[in-house]
Amino acid sequence: MLEDDISLEALTPKEAPAAEAAGAVDGEGAPPGGPGAQAAAMRVNEKYSTLPAEDRSVHIINICAIEDIGYLPSEGTLLNSLSVDPDAECKYGLYFRDGKRKVDYVLVYHHKRASGGRTLARRAQHGDAGPAARSARQDQPLPGKAGPLGAGEPEPPLDYHEDDKRFRREEYEGNLVEAGLELERDEDTKIHGVGFVKIHAPWNVLCREAEFLKLKMPTKKLYHISETRGLLKKINSVLQKITDPIQPKVAEHRPQTTKRLSYPFSREKQHLFDLSDKDSFFDSKTRSTIVYEILKRTTCTKAKYSMGQGEGRKKDSALLNKRRKCDRYGITSLLANGVYSAAYPLHDGDYEGDNVEFNDRKLLYEEWACYGVFYKYQPIDLVRKYFGEKIGLYFAWLGVYTQMLIPASVVGIIVFLYGWATVDDNIPSMEMCDQRHNITMCPLCDRTCSYWKMSSACATARASHLFDNPATVFFSIFMALWAATFMEHWKRKQMRLNYRWDLTGFEEEETDKVKLTWRDRFPAYFTNLVSIIFMIAVTFAIVLGVIIYRISTAAALAMNSSPSVRSNIRVTVTATAVIINLVVIILLDEVYGCIARWLTKIEVPKTEKSFEERLIFKAFLLKFVNSYTPIFYVAFFKGRFVGRPGDYVYIFRSFRMEECAPGGCLMELCIQLSIIMLGKQLIQNNLFEIGIPKMKKFIRYLRLKHQSPSDHDEHAKKKQRYEVDYTLEPFAGLTPEYMEMIIQFGFVTLFVASFPLAPLFALLNNIIEIRLDAKKFVTELRRPVAVRAKDIGIWYNILRGVGKLAVIINAFVISFTSDFIPRLVYLYMYSENGTMHGFVNHTLSSFNVSDFQNGTAPNDPLDLGYEVQICRYKDYREPPWSEHKYDISKDFWAVLAARLAFVIVFQNLVMFMSDFVDWVIPDIPKDISQQIHKEKVLMVELFMREEQGKQQLLDTWMEKDRKKAEPCNNHSPAPAAPPPPPPPDGPDFPGGSL
Repeated sequence: MLEDDISLEALTPKEAPAAEAAGAVDGEGAPPGGPGAQAAAMRVNEKYSTLPAEDRSVHIINICAIEDIGYLPSEGTLLNSLSVDPDAECKYGLYFRDGKRKVDYVLVYHHKRASGGRTLARRAQHGDAGPAARSARQDQPLPGKAGPLGAGEPEPPLDYHEDDKRFRREEYEGNLVEAGLELERDEDTKIHGVGFVKIHAPWNVLCREAEFLKLKMPTKKLYHISETRGLLKKINSVLQKITDPIQPKVAEHRPQTTKRLSYPFSREKQHLFDLSDKDSFFDSKTRSTIVYEILKRTTCTKAKYSMGQGEGRKKDSALLNKRRKCDRYGITSLLANGVYSAAYPLHDGDYEGDNVEFNDRKLLYEEWACYGVFYKYQPIDLVRKYFGEKIGLYFAWLGVYTQMLIPASVVGIIVFLYGWATVDDNIPSMEMCDQRHNITMCPLCDRTCSYWKMSSACATARASHLFDNPATVFFSIFMALWAATFMEHWKRKQMRLNYRWDLTGFEEEETDKVKLTWRDRFPAYFTNLVSIIFMIAVTFAIVLGVIIYRISTAAALAMNSSPSVRSNIRVTVTATAVIINLVVIILLDEVYGCIARWLTKIEVPKTEKSFEERLIFKAFLLKFVNSYTPIFYVAFFKGRFVGRPGDYVYIFRSFRMEECAPGGCLMELCIQLSIIMLGKQLIQNNLFEIGIPKMKKFIRYLRLKHQSPSDHDEHAKKKQRYEVDYTLEPFAGLTPEYMEMIIQFGFVTLFVASFPLAPLFALLNNIIEIRLDAKKFVTELRRPVAVRAKDIGIWYNILRGVGKLAVIINAFVISFTSDFIPRLVYLYMYSENGTMHGFVNHTLSSFNVSDFQNGTAPNDPLDLGYEVQICRYKDYREPPWSEHKYDISKDFWAVLAARLAFVIVFQNLVMFMSDFVDWVIPDIPKDISQQIHKEKVLMVELFMREEQGKQQLLDTWMEKDRKKAEPCNNHSPAPAAPPPPPPPDGPDFPGGSL
């Protein structure tokens, strides 16, 4: 016998009272080896040794209890499975110890081994639940204990919390047995103090739950998928040959010409399905989903434990009489309360190694999760087969998004190259760089800053033209249409996947977990509102702090004696401030994610779907504000409320508001976007998605290694599959993955007018991101529970909202942040020769240095080597020699009117074009709608033939019964009448055709 506890299924709930009545209860029955205990053990042997494994219900029984009564099993009993080599028979943890029943799910718990030899009797409360459940529970010793305390032995202190958890596990597992699941316990593992409960769902349970869940399963009926004809068929064949090298080498990815008709599984219509191989009819993903639904549905009843022999002693009455409930949340509440430490389905096997059996996980690793196959399409059908529809839809959406970024990247590169090619022909930047113009600009700060030459900003002006040119307007319109096309393309792709994955009629059914009134929910809603407003205010306060940093740093650098430092003040301040913003954004993202989850929990949403949607909306709102507030400041607020020389706007009466460069704020906006976007992606990918999981895995490995026993034989044994999977990182949901991509989608669309290369950097990131996420799912995470879903949920609505918002923001960026509109106004209203010559001078106003306020004039007015009388600043104001000096000029109002008109025209035009694209492209592809209609027709024909066959069979039986009844009527005294003629063959008499 084993020294540690290994619990196996040996008793059915019906026969468990026999063993309990026989006295197989530690501390209450006969002494070890006594006749009562031996008789009970023999009755157990006689009853259960002859039952086949597939017909036997299961219950948890502790091996030590059998050791205590002196029973050694014979070779004919189920316990003989212990003598089989576990590594050879159970395939390293993928099967029960009999080597036949597959492990569909695993529950993990922590257990402690007490130092003393006492045992604790736990009496079942027969009055709390049904008789079957209570009779199945028998008194058991604690793990690893030999027998009752001897007289006079000291009684070690009890751990009531551990005992309570153990009792709740026994009760919960007993209820699982009632639900039809088969369990097997394993505490003899390499991980010290960790026990595993392996769960297997037998065939009858799978059929029952598949019918409850309305799972669509393939029938025997095969039909041909309609193929394209003519020119389209030739084009498709050519495309298939061209793309064949980049297709994954998996069977699920090959084009199918036939498809099995699917129908919701029904036990009454099992004849419709191909049940020749029952082991593979329900795949591992479906089996784990079914078990998880049972785990969620199964609850604990009132659980009250007693103290056995110590019950008469006066202990803590609160603990003795405490009743525990698992409520209505099943395994979820047990995990939250620490009764179980983990629950997960198993991976199919190892993914690398020389002697590894071929499995779906290994195939996914080779054809999907390796960086060497980055150029290939994703095997989406295999991903769905292994991880479920919800995760399959995420990777399908990510693949479509990445593909759509290719044309956007190409157009963005063309726009950038156009700006690069025309920079030397740009007249405004040439005028700014021309030393002959000798334009003297007003100081950028009070006292410490001096006058400066406009030609010193030549590099900034030339760089601004790379992104601020007429092609960016075209690119903004293109990206708005691109976003609409992307959404329509994804809807069509989603419908194809729904058809291929048999989800066309699937609808999620959820019941309300709790029913609360508006009065009950009002405190939570009020807390949510106040907390969200406070978090947004914190973000604004941080942005304000960074603004003060920029202003004070610029003033400090202006006092530097080095000319090189003073000439690069703007670039230095911008770069350092953006890095600070980046660090703050990344830190607050993590904080806001936790706050959003807490705020959603206190709302107590009605359903799990409602919980997920509310969590996503709150997290997106907070992270959207956090990520884009610094960018919104540079795009729409910086330089707008500066004032003018002699009448500047101050913060805290000492810090002057920032000004934009003579070339505008667009270049600074580009720098801000590029650093935040690239830095966020690099840090999140390399640090959060690669570094932190590996670090957690390494720490967990060190902790388990430290806790594991040092026995050499124990370490030499190969780990079981469930032990290996326990060391992996738990699956935390798809919200972080989606959120990262949605924020990136915002960077690509919202401010694309200022950064045409954003789609290119997003494309390069996503190529790595797909393989990074794939490798994480295959190698770093425990296998998630497969969840059925027909769409990406609330994320689609968020994408549409971001796409609509992008049109408005780009209109304002082009109109107010760039110089596109002022240039058009100057070209068509003020230019003397129809060119841009004189545009720079037109946008600059004049200021008389004698009008400086006291204490604001430069300390060194002769820094340029000559005395300055008039300095220039960027604004539309009246000159000092005007009657209304320094008032806003008419040119300002003309430009403002043109800007507002452009916003209205651009927004409505692009919105109309986007809606037109949405209307032109149908949501459901024509061939898919035809196939769905064909499936419905075939299903109706199938059932009609089945009903006709039943009716013909019924008519045949009735005809036979009538014929049998006729000879009985001929035994009467009257002469027998001649027999009636046989019925003719025909539709009214189907018996003739059988």
